[in-house]
Amino acid sequence: MTKFNKQDALDYHEKGRPGKIEVVPTKPYSTQRDLTLAYSPGVAEPCLRIAENKDDVYRYTAKGNLVAVISNGTAVLGLGNIGADASKPVMEGKGLLFKIFADIDVFDIEINAEDPDEFVRTVKAIAPTFGGINLEDIKAPECFEIEKRLKAELDIPLMHDDQHGTAIISTAALINAVELSGKNLGEIKIVINGAGASAISCARLYVAVGVRKENILMLDSKGPITTDRNDLDENKLFFASQRTGITNLEEAMRGADVFVGLSKGNIVNPEMIRTMASNCVVFALANPTPEISYEQAIAAREDIIIATGRSDTPNQVNNVLGFPFIFRGALDVRATQINEPMKLAAVHAIAQLAKEAVPDSVNIAYGTKNLSFGPEYIIPKPIDYRLISTVSPAVAKAAIESGVAKKKITDWDAYCVELDNRLGQDNKLMKSLAAKAKSNPKRVVFTEADNYKILKAAQVVRDEGIAKPILLGKKSKISALIEEFSLDLNDVPIIDPYADDEEQQRNSFADTLWKKRQRKGMTLYDCKKVMRERNYYGSMMVETGMADAMISGLTRKYSGTLLPAIECIGVADGNKQLAGLYIMITKKGPFFFADTTMNINPTAEELVEITLLAANTIKQFNVVPRIAMLSYTNFGSVPGPVPGKMKKAVEILHQNYPGLTVDGEMQANFALNNELLKEQFGFSRLVDKNVNTFIFPDLASGNIAYKLMQELGGAEAIGPVLMGMKKPAHILQLGSSVREIVNMITISVVDAQNKR
Repeated sequence: MTKFNKQDALDYHEKGRPGKIEVVPTKPYSTQRDLTLAYSPGVAEPCLRIAENKDDVYRYTAKGNLVAVISNGTAVLGLGNIGADASKPVMEGKGLLFKIFADIDVFDIEINAEDPDEFVRTVKAIAPTFGGINLEDIKAPECFEIEKRLKAELDIPLMHDDQHGTAIISTAALINAVELSGKNLGEIKIVINGAGASAISCARLYVAVGVRKENILMLDSKGPITTDRNDLDENKLFFASQRTGITNLEEAMRGADVFVGLSKGNIVNPEMIRTMASNCVVFALANPTPEISYEQAIAAREDIIIATGRSDTPNQVNNVLGFPFIFRGALDVRATQINEPMKLAAVHAIAQLAKEAVPDSVNIAYGTKNLSFGPEYIIPKPIDYRLISTVSPAVAKAAIESGVAKKKITDWDAYCVELDNRLGQDNKLMKSLAAKAKSNPKRVVFTEADNYKILKAAQVVRDEGIAKPILLGKKSKISALIEEFSLDLNDVPIIDPYADDEEQQRNSFADTLWKKRQRKGMTLYDCKKVMRERNYYGSMMVETGMADAMISGLTRKYSGTLLPAIECIGVADGNKQLAGLYIMITKKGPFFFADTTMNINPTAEELVEITLLAANTIKQFNVVPRIAMLSYTNFGSVPGPVPGKMKKAVEILHQNYPGLTVDGEMQANFALNNELLKEQFGFSRLVDKNVNTFIFPDLASGNIAYKLMQELGGAEAIGPVLMGMKKPAHILQLGSSVREIVNMITISVVDAQNKR
């Protein structure tokens, strides 16, 4: 699991704008006319329409895409009954997941009411606001009554995710695991440890897909739930077993085909696993500590299939595979409820998706090449972008077929395209690159390690498994900062280039540098002198293989950091020059800007080199470059030196690199507006290609463009990525944030992986 300390979590929620969500207007509001339409008197028109026809509320308001995440805080995660106020961070987090995975807007509602009658009255009173309701973290058995009553009395989709979320995902996993084990759902014997809301719902859904109720043995804190007990509520009594001779979990697991843990950590040992039937299935779903660890389970049995709730082991049973997409499908057909057919549709869609070929983006993200259906892949990964266009349509179809949909979908292909377009591409690139970096972390030397931001970023990438930091600077100062800010970096090496005990290494580096620079104006004395400077020392660490990449530039100007890297490491073989690239992360996906940092007024031939450097770099990010050569003209409309050199560069690229998707010279609006480009310049090679890369005619235009995008357009700028170096050395923007530093470290690690 990802490591963090308590202060990290508190800072994440507190810093900047407190909390995790905000309300953003979706209509223009800058003029008096806009405000007149938005409120008085213009707002009266939709009000009157809705008064005449209540269903028009879905036409004129956000209700159709608005879900309430509601809790009373009586069963929050593993924290118990902590109250409504304390549950709010969790509910905000659930809202964030709804938005990023399914583009569903959320208001989180925390109700200070443990009494079911009061809770139900409150939810019914506010229900007209919402298109759907997600109940969360409500303790059993009250949650059963609350959900049952609200489903009966409301006409919008409602689901208690703690009950049904885990049930849906684990049922999909069960179907596939049992298939791989060569067994039949109707014959397997299941032991379920735990009898709360989630366990009861899991058991009911297992029965719905073919498991025989009499083959399920459930245990609660008092032991096996059997017919000879007189302390069972109606939900437990439904699953009371006739097998009254069993007294504990150890006995229950003997000969069982499947164990499902929804209880607490470390209550199952390897010996208990060994007593299960052949080709057994174990779902140890307690979080963060499973009933038995993945490592212990697979060591105990070679014929086991195991799933947990953890992200750092195969087969993570994660509710996020289900609830965003279930509600998406339900909302899109205006379902009046989430019924059994809709839940089963989600189950089978998730199970089937695991059997389909895995996209390259998922393989890359998890550091694999051939992830495929099998014992270590029985359910899809949470980052699989196909979930929304697989699960949501299945749920929507089930709603229509079961008669609970008020709206019909006829063009399912168009609906799937609409679903894919909802999510945008704003954070997928960095997620993918981070996962790739984690698959083979590299040694990164930080030349400004006496800075808190650098140290904090070093801890983040160390904890995340992205990189192996090496800290450069005065040990006393770095150690003092580590202690002052309670950072966990005691096992990270610190190298002090100024220290006497580094003299031998400095001299060795100086000798190496002198061999490179002795005919370029540097004496051996010069080399020894500069080797006390951290950027030279760090660059030589990369050059000599003591580190795989270097990060610098947080506190120094670009040129002062770049020169040591050029002199020590140099330009890669075959490259004629260096160039800088910025990655601009936007809602429409990543865009790549070059050259933004290096070449003041490149020639046509130099622009060709910059374009090739950018294309090769972008391909390393698993993105296909589609390149526009920018100017203030379109395809020869006005003569001049700038459009002339861009036109010449395009001609060279078309002639020598016909496989590259590139065209120009062209104005930026035509590059970004495909309909405009198609209408005016239908001959362009970029028509219908979704341009993602922009080559600027000079440094001024590139630098100005990315800074305007960053400040006015709200894009996140990652860079500059230094292109053309023999080995990775990347330079930060002055004053970069910790997040920006972490992003650049990630880029550096991926760069180092590719260069090797």
